[in-house]
Formats: sequence, structure tokens, C-alpha cells
Amino acid sequence: MARAASPRTAAPREEAPAQGSGNGGGANVSKDELLKYYREMLLIRRFEEKAGQLYGMGLIGGFCHLYIGQEAVVVGLEAAAQEGDKRITSYRDHGHMLASGMNPRGVMAELTGRIDGYSKGKGGSMHMFSREKHFYGGHGIVAAQVPIGAGLAFADKYLGNDNVTFTYFGDGAANQGQVYETYNMAELWSLPVVFVIENNQYAMGTSVRRSTKSRTLYGRGEAFGIPGEQVDGMDVLAVKAAGEKAVAHCRAGNGPYILEVMTYRYRGHSMSDPAKYRTREEVQKMRDERDAIEHVRQLLLSGGHASEDDLKAVDKEIREIVNDSADFARESPEPPVEELWTDIYADTIPQAEAADRNA
Repeated sequence: MARAASPRTAAPREEAPAQGSGNGGGANVSKDELLKYYREMLLIRRFEEKAGQLYGMGLIGGFCHLYIGQEAVVVGLEAAAQEGDKRITSYRDHGHMLASGMNPRGVMAELTGRIDGYSKGKGGSMHMFSREKHFYGGHGIVAAQVPIGAGLAFADKYLGNDNVTFTYFGDGAANQGQVYETYNMAELWSLPVVFVIENNQYAMGTSVRRSTKSRTLYGRGEAFGIPGEQVDGMDVLAVKAAGEKAVAHCRAGNGPYILEVMTYRYRGHSMSDPAKYRTREEVQKMRDERDAIEHVRQLLLSGGHASEDDLKAVDKEIREIVNDSADFARESPEPPVEELWTDIYADTIPQAEAADRNA
């Protein structure tokens, strides 16, 4: 489909403070970089807010997991990526799509089940892909994407390039057995994969304090010989610095690396979650004191890189892009019934070979 161009938290867990060595103060970061990160995080925030509105209007059906609050994680890691690197994640995936450069129009059209969506309206929130942007989903089964991510990294090692795969999963998924089977194989075969644990503290709704006795989640890699670290996931600069360290480790042929990124989601697990397992005061405190977008906003203002009017103009532009994506989605038709029979099987046999077989 042709697509039009689209115009800091330390962990609440006192026993496990963030240990990332990232540059959270803004030194040695250019104005253009800060503005870029601000725009990208703000795009994710405004897009997710609009998606929540459309869900409430009945225009988005099924499951819908919003990324509001966690924007610095994927924006920081994408800043450490190079062309050819791959990414794969779970169902809280809209932010990853936008950060990897997927068109907001195509993402919103897919959310609303329209033919102009990235999966022709058949995948919805949890199952859309972009080979062009090296985005491999969006997976609804908890932790199922982790071994697939290792498989993507295996392919790059087999091909002999220096690409890295970012394999994202949450603190809840970190308790799944297939994660540790994957750790074992990834280290055994020295695969170039960065395992990114987006620790937003609550998994589906259970506090990480109640679900594990481990002091850290990245530390579980020690049993397999995989190095890692914990990083402040509400500070995009800290995430970027940790990401650069991780990808350098992988590109040098040293095998996998684990980043436990301490973050926080402001909304419920999904649109159907009232989030009664935490107080409103806790969420508001995080918004007021540790918001990742506000952190970069203050760096821009205090450094004299932008004025209040400049940032208001950025917000206005982002809102126009998001509103355009919603209008595009509404106008896009639903997929025809015939689409039920497409994209089911992949034709992997060269046509010449297939002709010989049929002769």
C-alpha cells in the first residue's frame, strides 16, 4: 500500500534502585537531538491518547494496550539502533511501531480494522508488522516473542552482518520459562540480541514485589553468563546511553545483553483494566515528578534550546499528525470478505522449482 508521508524514573521499588550509567543531565546532547526525542515521545503520547478516545467511541475493537508513560524506553533504544536492526515486542506495541518509523496513518488504520492498515485490518492492535521498518510484531501470547527475537538474531549471525535485534518483554513475561530457555540458547550461540525488560512495576496487575523474590530481573541472566544492567526508563538519555553500550556488546560478537528498563505505565494494563491495584496518588506522583516527556521539555527550556511557544508549536504539529491519522482511519474502508483467504500461507518454493514439481 502506498503511504503518504507523516508530516526519568528510579524504580518505585526501594530495594532495587536504577543502576543505569546513562547521561540524564543533558550534557553533550545537541538541541536537535533533544528536540527529536521530544517530538518522538510526544507523538507516541498523543497517538495513544487518541487511540484511547477512538476505543471509547467503539471505533477500535478487541484488545488495546496503551504505552502512555513508557515512551522514553523505545525512543531511547531506537536512538541507539542502526539501519537493519530488528525489533519485536508484545501487545503493548504502538509506541514501538511509531518509534521505528511506521506511518501513524497505517498504524491507526490497523487499530480500527481498515484495509489501509499495516496488516490490512486483520491484525488489529496486537498483530501488525512492517518488514520495511524491520518491525516483527506485536505478539499476544506472553513472552512468545522472546524466542522469536532470538531467531531473528540467529538469522543475522548466520548471514554474517552486524545487525542487532531488540527483543522487548515485560516484568510479567520475565517469569515465563521460555525466556530462560532462550537465554541459554542465545548465550550458547552468542546471538546479537538485546533483551529489553520493560519493567513497568505491575505486569498485568500484580506488583513485581509480589510476583518475584529476585532483587533485579536483569540479574537472572548471570546464571547463563549474560551481562546486563538496570537503567532509568523515564530518562530517554539514560536509556540511549545504556542502549549504545548494549548494541556495542552485541555488534562486537560478544553475544546477548540484558537491559532492565525501569519504567511506569500511567493507564491500566488494557482499556478494560480499571487499575484498582494502585492508588491514583501513586500514578499522579509519577506524572508530576518523573514524566519522561516533561524531563526533556525542561532540558530544552532550561538550556535555552526552545521557548514555550516553540514547544507549543511542536505539540500543535503533533496533534495535527495524530488527528490526520484518525481521519485517515475513519475514511479507509473495511477489508472485503475475500481478505479472509489472503496472507495465510507463504509461497517459499521458487516458481521454477514449483513448475518442475508439477511437470
